[in-house]
Amino acid sequence: MKPSPDFERLKKVILHQGEPDRLPFYEHYVDDEVIESISGQPITKLDLSNESDIKRYVDIQIQFYLTQGYDYVPLERFLELPRNNIVKGDDTAVLSRNEREWQDENEGVITTWDEFEKYPWPKDDQLIDYRIFEYAAKAMPDGMKIIGGVAGGVFEHLSWMMGLVPLSLALYDTPDLIQAMVKKITQMILTVDRNVLDTCGDAFGALRMGDDLGYKTATMLDPKVLRQEIFPYQKQIVDLAHERGLPFVLHSCGYLENIMDDLIDTVGIDAKHSFEDAIIPVSEWKPKWSHRVGVLGGVDMDKLCILGDTELRAYTNNIMDACIPGGNWALGSGNSIANYVPVSNYLAMLEEGRKRW
Repeated sequence: MKPSPDFERLKKVILHQGEPDRLPFYEHYVDDEVIESISGQPITKLDLSNESDIKRYVDIQIQFYLTQGYDYVPLERFLELPRNNIVKGDDTAVLSRNEREWQDENEGVITTWDEFEKYPWPKDDQLIDYRIFEYAAKAMPDGMKIIGGVAGGVFEHLSWMMGLVPLSLALYDTPDLIQAMVKKITQMILTVDRNVLDTCGDAFGALRMGDDLGYKTATMLDPKVLRQEIFPYQKQIVDLAHERGLPFVLHSCGYLENIMDDLIDTVGIDAKHSFEDAIIPVSEWKPKWSHRVGVLGGVDMDKLCILGDTELRAYTNNIMDACIPGGNWALGSGNSIANYVPVSNYLAMLEEGRKRW
């Protein structure tokens, strides 16, 4: 395949403006272990505190997404916020990174006003290392753009810092602390995203935020609480994108049907990513919402991991048959290409997509 990237085709989908010239691909990210397995380039061994390795890392990322047929490169960085409420364990994925991490929802690093005041909040110029964006902006090939920004959103950072259990209690015991946390988090995200957009200029195609708001049957917090404590601050980040003439993509897992009107009309998102068949298949979600918001991905992670080649190709084609007509949709997984996704299945999904070109 000769690469012919054109971000405008994906932008047309994100802005739900109908059918692009061909079916675009979209992933929130592809794990470095998968990129390394496919490309043969030792991306997982690079040290991103080293400038030469930063350049090598970006070069490998660009080449990977270019050769696989994407019109963009995803690029995010986590805020430098120290936490000690992270649980670690063995990574049993085929492409193992040796250790996995997840959140201890019973513990938080900030659960009281005293902890808030004593927390070592980084200064604005210490929030992330911008060098990766500086180089990516210079290295982006013609036709490709960057999609990204801060990794993690307003609610995710709040829950990471507090833990869901202490957070739930604080909503009743110290709601003023919740408000202070959300304002602080939003200010940091806005600071970084502004600097990223300034750094990247025309190389940046869309701002996005990963902010998981739900689980299989409901949102993590009552929609009334989200409307009061979260959505007005998410809107500030979306407004930043729109002020710069950029579309905004929300990656958010879970059951969100009862807040989609809020996310579209109040927060102002342009496109939605993350779908799970156990909640609602993308083929059923698209006809309901795609006239109001771009629809990205939807090949279910469970099926992407466990189906055999023939079954996965048939499943992917069924989704494409349902979602390609009318446009406003890009092919990709329901979440991301994690290091436990069989590489052969990921490549089979893309191969079936290219047949529609």
